[in-house]
Amino acid sequence: MKEIKIGLIGAGWMGKAHTTAFHNARMIFGDDMPVFELVSDVSEDAVAKFAKNMGYNRYTTNWMDVVTDPAIDLVDVATPNCMHYEMAKAVAIITNTASHVEMIKIAMDAGKHVFCEKPLSLSAEQSRELADLAKEKGVVNYCGFSNIMNPANQYVAELVKSGKLGKIMRVHATYDQDMLLDPSIPIAWRHINKLAGSGALGDLCSHLLSVSQMIMGDMSEVLGVQSIVIPERPVKAGSTEMGKVENDDLITFLVKYENGAIGDFSSSRVATGRKNYFYYEIQGTEGSVVYDLERMCEVQVYFKADADKDNGRDCGFRTVLLNPQHEGFKYFQPAGGIAIAFDDMKTLQAHALMQAMHGGEYICDFEMGAKVDGIINAVLKSVKSGTWEKC
Repeated sequence: MKEIKIGLIGAGWMGKAHTTAFHNARMIFGDDMPVFELVSDVSEDAVAKFAKNMGYNRYTTNWMDVVTDPAIDLVDVATPNCMHYEMAKAVAIITNTASHVEMIKIAMDAGKHVFCEKPLSLSAEQSRELADLAKEKGVVNYCGFSNIMNPANQYVAELVKSGKLGKIMRVHATYDQDMLLDPSIPIAWRHINKLAGSGALGDLCSHLLSVSQMIMGDMSEVLGVQSIVIPERPVKAGSTEMGKVENDDLITFLVKYENGAIGDFSSSRVATGRKNYFYYEIQGTEGSVVYDLERMCEVQVYFKADADKDNGRDCGFRTVLLNPQHEGFKYFQPAGGIAIAFDDMKTLQAHALMQAMHGGEYICDFEMGAKVDGIINAVLKSVKSGTWEKC
């Protein structure tokens, strides 16, 4: 084992989650020793406090210090997608439109490994450029879709790929929250296309798309429709001045997969009563599976062969409790029926990244990130054109 010197960009909630995950991966798996060398954020007070509390040796308000520091082995980009723009504007690095993309390109050009939260960028073209550059440079390139490492989704992928569900016919999926249901909530970066790229589609549905990519493979075409339910919001709390909401509160789209299956996807950030409703059902000729993230450690399965044994008398879905027999679960809990959580998925993510530095295989790379961003781009095009668009 050796030391891995980490440079973090973004001293917020996700930066804390990443730092904790690297620490936990060392404790649980015996991975390389993470050395929290340098952290960057635009707020000097915030980054100084973060460095002290989380154990970083140094801090800076200039992200260029992180990506160009010769001591850094791994650059960890943990800023919200809106802050890529704001950070660059605040510190005036390269140009006043410098972004996430510049950070990653400079880091990879310097031969550094990169861990980047989703999205890679706000355009399919730039994400494809980053994926191709990562292959060219031969560096570890990890895109932070946390649900990929969820043992439940890994189990579903195993069921599909084993053929136990037969030929997959249909996918039905939705990711709903009500975080922006209140019209008095002020307008923010999530509502502005140049900062967010899209609304519920990129913010929420992208998580479904990453899991779909892992389980089902490539999509070929999409047909989408969107709704902006709350077209204006106060420019700040309590203000009577209103700002325009530019992107989708609600998105729905049909999909065609390369393997012949079809599906429907939707996401809403104004779904009354829904807090974190990440749900999907996959239907095959020999069985079906249902998963709901709000019941994180349960998977509902139905196998036609079981029902056929008694002419359907005892037919119906049954609940599988995640347990140490499922990929990843055993490292956190000793038996089924005991919950794991978001931080555990992040720890599995950090472990996969550390192993990748020693040649280990991983699927959540920039190529996956680029494919997800390509689907998002196709959905947005379809919303405008009203026709099927290729992914």
